[in-house]
Amino acid sequence: MQNLVARVRKGGTDGEALRPMPAARDGSRTKRPIDIAQLRLIAKVARMYHEGGVRQPQIATELSLSQARVSRLLRQASEIGVVRTVVTLPPGVYTDLEEQLQEKFNLRDAVIVDADGARGQVVPALGAATAQYLNSTLTGGEVLGVSSWSATLLAAAEVMPARSTSPLDRVVQIVGGHGDPSVQVQANRLTGELAAVTGARPVFLPAPGLVSSPALRRALVKDASIGDVMKSWKELDLALVGIGSLEPSPLLRQSGNALTEAEQDQLRNAGAVGDVCLRFFDVNGVTVKTSLDERVMSITPADLMQVPRRVGVAGGASKGKAIRAALRGAWVNVLVTDLDTARGLVEDTEARPADLLSAEGLGASCFRLWSLLRSPRAQPRPGGRKRYVMRFVTVRIDGKIRAVRSDDDAPGRLRDQSARTSP
Repeated sequence: MQNLVARVRKGGTDGEALRPMPAARDGSRTKRPIDIAQLRLIAKVARMYHEGGVRQPQIATELSLSQARVSRLLRQASEIGVVRTVVTLPPGVYTDLEEQLQEKFNLRDAVIVDADGARGQVVPALGAATAQYLNSTLTGGEVLGVSSWSATLLAAAEVMPARSTSPLDRVVQIVGGHGDPSVQVQANRLTGELAAVTGARPVFLPAPGLVSSPALRRALVKDASIGDVMKSWKELDLALVGIGSLEPSPLLRQSGNALTEAEQDQLRNAGAVGDVCLRFFDVNGVTVKTSLDERVMSITPADLMQVPRRVGVAGGASKGKAIRAALRGAWVNVLVTDLDTARGLVEDTEARPADLLSAEGLGASCFRLWSLLRSPRAQPRPGGRKRYVMRFVTVRIDGKIRAVRSDDDAPGRLRDQSARTSP
């Protein structure tokens, strides 16, 4: 490799001579300084192409260069910083903030719309953004699950452009759509309109979102028409859901599916801050178990988490805590929200209460682990081979380890996985 050669310009003319270029110790070619004549030519070609809009063949003709050399000069202009690429975001586009949201909450995608933070403008703005997102990302033959009783999702259905080809196979209700007759049409219209504009087949859930008793729910689930819909929830490719707070929306309140004050208090006392499809969760996004679960007619958390793309649509100051919790619990992995809410989510440095262990709690966890390792259960048996799996939950806040919880604090105990043999 010692006889590598480089073409080097002579005194600013087009004449070129062959001059050996020594190889570096690592085998790479050593770069020589660019003389002023070469820099002048690079700058001239770059200005003609980028500022003057002159095409490469014309530049080659005017400067008596080969087109291949013009291409090399343009590439060199980028490499040495003569030409720099700067992306300037147009007004109303917030891709930088969207990327921060994706990174912080491990999202597949995020869509942010500027709605000036006013409630009267948030709903139509989010609806339009959701319609545009769906229109650009639906690929064909997918099964879409959609929750009922969401004014924002209804706004998306109303502005969703019709497609000449069918990007969806079915649109399936994943929350009961029956309710007060005066507003029930709204819930069914959401599913019906999305199916109509996408050319899909609508699949309605002929039941209320919240029934009066667990016995009634058990009876409804046995009905074939309802059971078939619930089976189709396992076939969803994406889900379109709203994110609710404990305070029911006007549409949900009118539907007759809203919680009573006593039921809201029950959930609040259990730590609930929001819901997706009437499945409630706490500030960390962990499912809150109450007796209400036995009366809800909607997709289960387990089935929802199996949906590859879960699009959550919500915004406004009143939804901030619920949205944050839904993201923490991975209830959604795509978020459509407004600018003010997105900024609050990105700038939020609030630690989750469950993540903070006191020194006493951390010490107790370590003592329990030490006790487990010293217990007779942890000692090898004669002739046996022992292998253990110990699970820990390491909590990181701002990149630093702040707490470690032993297996007594987290799911998964110290388990004996021995392949025992007879002595």
